[in-house]
Amino acid sequence: MIIPKVSKLTPEQEAELIRVTGEFGVSLQTIRGESQTIYAMKGDETSELLVARIEGLEYIDRVDRIQTPYKLMARNNELSKHKIRVGSKIIGQDFVVMAGHCTIDPKNPTAFFETAMAVKEAGADVVRGGIWKPRTNPHSYQGDAQALDVLMDARAKTGLPVITEVMDEQQLVLAVERGVDMLQIGARNALNYSLLREVGRQVFGKPITVLLKRGMHMGRIEEFLLAAEYIVSGGNPNILLTPRGTLPAMDGYRNHPDECITPLLKEKTWAPVVVDPSHSVGKAAYVPFSALAAVAYGADGLIVETHVNPKTGIGDDPKQAITPEVLAKLIQDSRAVHAMMRGPVQLVAKG
Repeated sequence: MIIPKVSKLTPEQEAELIRVTGEFGVSLQTIRGESQTIYAMKGDETSELLVARIEGLEYIDRVDRIQTPYKLMARNNELSKHKIRVGSKIIGQDFVVMAGHCTIDPKNPTAFFETAMAVKEAGADVVRGGIWKPRTNPHSYQGDAQALDVLMDARAKTGLPVITEVMDEQQLVLAVERGVDMLQIGARNALNYSLLREVGRQVFGKPITVLLKRGMHMGRIEEFLLAAEYIVSGGNPNILLTPRGTLPAMDGYRNHPDECITPLLKEKTWAPVVVDPSHSVGKAAYVPFSALAAVAYGADGLIVETHVNPKTGIGDDPKQAITPEVLAKLIQDSRAVHAMMRGPVQLVAKG
């Protein structure tokens, strides 16, 4: 990892840096943080002569050689100083809540508009809306691109950022072109490395945040962080990690709740953690408990399925969506727990 002395190199300096590393068969990937551009080396970076040549350039501060497979995601990476902004919030500094439908029904846009306004009034910071849906049964509703119009209309009506899931390159391109603020990569695609690479390429240089859910079969934390590494290595460090339950499912729950991995993630990486309690437990009555547990474990935010009338929803909404009234109480309680948990941590850090 090459750290310049200045926030951004000139084109001439970049060209020289590329020429020097190229002599050793090493290519560069530009990573644009909020206040600092850094350069990831791809190839054999073990040459002491290579490091000496780079650090000998007057505009280079240092070369960091991080000894983990997930070099960009590592906690001690320079990207730890990067701030991820969504709307008016800085995730990791501000507690952030995303809420809305599992699935937008383009035949009933009014329901989504009502939900979007209701979650805003409840205190949510981002409107969630599923457009394309991964389904086990090929005969189940798979989503409709027309719902993208509904999502963007809700963005205009509420003034809030929006998030939706993409599952392939075509959906990715459509979402990016329309100006979706946040992209979700679901649990089924968390190991789809070609898609992860393409997401990194598509969002390079754009203020789009990627929410990566933990795959259902990701037993090791390293697998999760390496999946994120694929995206960040494309050049965009705006990434959030989302535990959402794993397999095998716990009896009575949809999945095996895994909000407890939050401290472990924070020990290993700088990326904020936003937990999905809805898919973790899979039943609306349990969602507030799972959500508050996630906050107590140190989550930086929540993504919660919410619907003004869950029984009339499609997708998972009838089973696991909470109402805006429940969301409002959950947000109030979550922010209180978050504030309480941050106090002792700050005191220990200062002491």
